[in-house]
Amino acid sequence: MKLSVIVAFYKNIPFLDLIFKGLNKQTYNDFEVIVAEDDDAMVTVEYLKEQSALLPFSIRHVSQKDDGFRKDEILNKAVVAATGEFLVFLDGDCIPHSRLLKEYVIRAKEGEGIAFAGRRLMVSEALTKKMLETRDLKYLSLYYQARYGSKRLEDGVYLPFYRKGASNGLMGCNWGILKKHLVDVNGFDEDYVSAGVGEDVDIEWRLIRSGIRLESMKHRAIVYHLHHKTHYVIEDAAPNYAMMKTKQELGSVYCVNGLDKHLPKK
Repeated sequence: MKLSVIVAFYKNIPFLDLIFKGLNKQTYNDFEVIVAEDDDAMVTVEYLKEQSALLPFSIRHVSQKDDGFRKDEILNKAVVAATGEFLVFLDGDCIPHSRLLKEYVIRAKEGEGIAFAGRRLMVSEALTKKMLETRDLKYLSLYYQARYGSKRLEDGVYLPFYRKGASNGLMGCNWGILKKHLVDVNGFDEDYVSAGVGEDVDIEWRLIRSGIRLESMKHRAIVYHLHHKTHYVIEDAAPNYAMMKTKQELGSVYCVNGLDKHLPKK
């Protein structure tokens, strides 16, 4: 099964470099990477050209003018561009565990009608700085995570035979789904033009209401969230939650402002 790994990216090439290192260590190798840049920076183009010559997997780049928060739009463009039948979504601040893609493939092959929700360990500021200086992924080990004061260590414990069942919720930084299921709800809702809700909470309720079951990948699909200043606080997302409530009351799982407008014209 071919995977398309979609990395939501914005102005942080040092983080992206560590993500590529993590992807280069995957135990499953039938995948492409699509860098979904909510910007159109020449430095990104040059960096990706350089990396494409060095890495064994295909790297593709979709971008758009930096015109405010339009993450949902660039994610839809990446979904349209994806050639894999299964999509894995990562954020540009999350390094994947070496077996992340293998775990998603194992579950994806076992049945349809499911969205898979992974979890993240929160890397401390001190360890993030150390990793950026050394570019060494040995610091992802739980030993170093504990030593440097990282948080949510339990979510970094890899237990391949663990089965939690139902998930506590989808996180936009680490989840996977068959592409066709996302197309069925018209992808991400581009009405959300500020951070929070659109890239995870909204897509979650629409998928579930369309008949998709949400399954936990806790202890199996792990990413390491690098430390950085937060871009928004939960209060900033209040208008998005209000918008989502209105959409839920209307009950349509197929969003009006979605990925279909990015499909090739017939």
